[in-house]
Amino acid sequence: MNYDLPETHQMLRDSVRAFAEGEIAPVIRELDKKEQFSEDLTRKMGQLGLFGIIVPEAYGGHGMDYLAYAIACEEISRVDGSQAATITAHNSLGAGPLYYFGNEEQRKRTLPQLCTGDKLWAFGLTEPAAGSDSRGSKTMAKKVDGGWTINGSKIFITNGASRMNAGVTVQAVTGSKGEGRPELSCFIVEAGTKGFTAKPMHGKLMWRSSDTSELYFDDVFVPDANLLGKQGDGSKQMLATLDRGKIGIAAMGVGCAQGAYEKALAYANERKQFGKAISGFQSIGFALADMYMKIELARTYLYKVCALADAHKPFTKEAAMAKLYASEIAGEVTDMAVQIHGGYGLMEEYDVERFWRDHRLLRIGEGTSEIQRLIISRAIGCAE
Repeated sequence: MNYDLPETHQMLRDSVRAFAEGEIAPVIRELDKKEQFSEDLTRKMGQLGLFGIIVPEAYGGHGMDYLAYAIACEEISRVDGSQAATITAHNSLGAGPLYYFGNEEQRKRTLPQLCTGDKLWAFGLTEPAAGSDSRGSKTMAKKVDGGWTINGSKIFITNGASRMNAGVTVQAVTGSKGEGRPELSCFIVEAGTKGFTAKPMHGKLMWRSSDTSELYFDDVFVPDANLLGKQGDGSKQMLATLDRGKIGIAAMGVGCAQGAYEKALAYANERKQFGKAISGFQSIGFALADMYMKIELARTYLYKVCALADAHKPFTKEAAMAKLYASEIAGEVTDMAVQIHGGYGLMEEYDVERFWRDHRLLRIGEGTSEIQRLIISRAIGCAE
């Protein structure tokens, strides 16, 4: 088994790292402070080829693999979680369902504009009363002549409210399967559709310069051509999408931890107490060794999951494991990075406080840590 990155992927890592350090790092503190989504950075990330990474060239994408996707998410997260969130949500949750479940007309109509960085797409699953219980959606789609009328709302939706948004894939209840089980279907709702509105959400602890939104659907009419896949397949589509999305979240966990670790190592080598650099004290040196070890383990397993996805093999359990471990070690590493910085780690001028804030959503988004443990426990044969 060869653990070396292919040359093409190493080149991708180098180019994305250079971009993140050269274009994102100089402005991120100001964007974070203002809670400002950057259209400029988003377009530049598009020019770098970070949108439509896994979409085939026939639909305007770049035809790369999940390993390339993970590396790109990881390297952007190493500098800033907000910009990484834009990439991750757009590629896996935005373009993903359209590519994997859309028909040819839907793919050709939506995907080309989403692979350039000029337009973004959102994933409308979470609702105020439907988070971990994704089948608890209250948003309704009623069949009418020539199409469907959608009513309801979504919350905590990434890439849903900026001027760059081109639309959203919405899960809605379209009927009943009996025994109290809802029939769920997914619909393409394009920006500007009458009755569809988006409201930016502010006051966030983390990812402050990403676009997080509430979405509202008030008698929104969509034609039959906007039904994604088959009626009743919505839950299967959304869960499959989340499996792929966990690769991106795991990559963000690895990148966040890597960035915090590097800051802590540099600080520990510079900071002197009792006449020597604090990295020379066993307690600090051992802490840094543990941080490095956990990051390497998380990265290695993440790349295994990418290999499974690229080989078109089942990876639901493995994606849950990668997401769970990477997001939780991101918490451990960023917390220790703050501790190593001492009082300085609590100040905005030191990036570790932002890494610490940004990691927190990784243990909630795309399925909480508790849900990942539920998925894993069922996969290994525990009773339901």
